[in-house]
Amino acid sequence: MKKVILITGVSSGFGKQISRLLVRAGHIVYRTVRYEPGTGTTEHLLQMDLTNIISIRNTVRTVIRKEGRIDVLINNAGMHTGGPVEITPTRNIRLQMETNFMGMVNLTRKVLPVMRKQGGGTIINFSSIGGLMGLPFQAFYSASKFAIEGFSEALRMEVKRFNINVIVINPGDFHTNNTLNRRKFLPGSDKDDPYQGQFLKTLEVIENDENNGWLPVFLAKKIVKIIKKKNPKQRYIIAPVDQKLAVILKNILPGKLFRLILESHYKIK
Repeated sequence: MKKVILITGVSSGFGKQISRLLVRAGHIVYRTVRYEPGTGTTEHLLQMDLTNIISIRNTVRTVIRKEGRIDVLINNAGMHTGGPVEITPTRNIRLQMETNFMGMVNLTRKVLPVMRKQGGGTIINFSSIGGLMGLPFQAFYSASKFAIEGFSEALRMEVKRFNINVIVINPGDFHTNNTLNRRKFLPGSDKDDPYQGQFLKTLEVIENDENNGWLPVFLAKKIVKIIKKKNPKQRYIIAPVDQKLAVILKNILPGKLFRLILESHYKIK
């Protein structure tokens, strides 16, 4: 069945691959990018800034004016910061939360009245494995994803009677532009920085995991299948076996023991 789908953040990575496969599957897919679209396929491509409520409102209005409905909202867009909690610039923290959390909240709030009036819909929120456990030197990224987890749990109960599904996606490590994008926000070299030595060791592990991760098309194929389901699960952890195991261990092991496992992986002394 053909659906009208709105997906954010399609310039690269998950969003680019998901939107491509959804179009191939016959859906009407409205795609958003933060900056002015360049060359290439621009059909149903909209400019939207998640930190700008007017931009969000105009995007939803455009889709409704053209299609009259939104069957699926995929909140994919996001950004990564990195670095020690103590010295991460406040502006980076605000941008992290305003993009990953508040932007997602504001867009969802604009789409909810549409879905209520049409009798239902599906909202897919992208969290992360880092939304299920705090990751060292990615505290604010994890915080933004933890917020998505709590938001989605509450929203799911509030909109149940309106036939609106709320699905959370928890990707593990994938080979995307996130590694490069995070580097734009890393703190500079400072000989007086007490965290620098440990941070660089941990960052090497983080980036190695990402660079050796799965390709985004693997996750994109999963999303296409999820959208077809009549009764989807409320959560999909899309990750290698060892990362899925980490989620299980987080839930069953004493906190201190699980922390020691993470510290060992990230080479924290």
